[in-house]
Amino acid sequence: MDLKEYIRSIPDYPKKGILFRDITTLIKNEKAFSETINLIVERSKSFEFNKIAAIESRGFVFASAISYLLKKPFILLRKKNKLPADRYSVDFELEYGTATIEMHKDSINKSDGVLIIDDLIATGGTAEAAAKIIEMADGKVAGFIFVINLFDLGGCDILLKKNYKVESLLSFPGH
Repeated sequence: MDLKEYIRSIPDYPKKGILFRDITTLIKNEKAFSETINLIVERSKSFEFNKIAAIESRGFVFASAISYLLKKPFILLRKKNKLPADRYSVDFELEYGTATIEMHKDSINKSDGVLIIDDLIATGGTAEAAAKIIEMADGKVAGFIFVINLFDLGGCDILLKKNYKVESLLSFPGH
């Protein structure tokens, strides 16, 4: 199955010059979604981890299914002010603005290995923030799995230079 056929491209969204890669067309197709989940599970076998984290919000779609299938705890990396208990917080830059992610302080124990799953990597700012927040809690980033890598925006290269293990299922240009 060619999963690229299930990714919709929307020019100039959310602002002019951005070519948005939309995964809603993939997840609404049960066969494409199942294949994506199966591929992530297969790729996850090369990582050493005991917990899964995902970045709000589209990362939750994939990571919750993976967490269920692998019987691993699922950690939410949420937008600012969405978590009620004590939390770590990291500010970061997006290709079209700034943002903050947060994680409950009791989500990770010292030396937990955490696999971070997200739908897409572009410039890498969100992924770097996710790694930083895991490490703030004394966790170890086992690596990243992305459904889509926008290869010309350099996010995977940034993570690889920081010695993180990175996998992606699909690659597209970001422009």
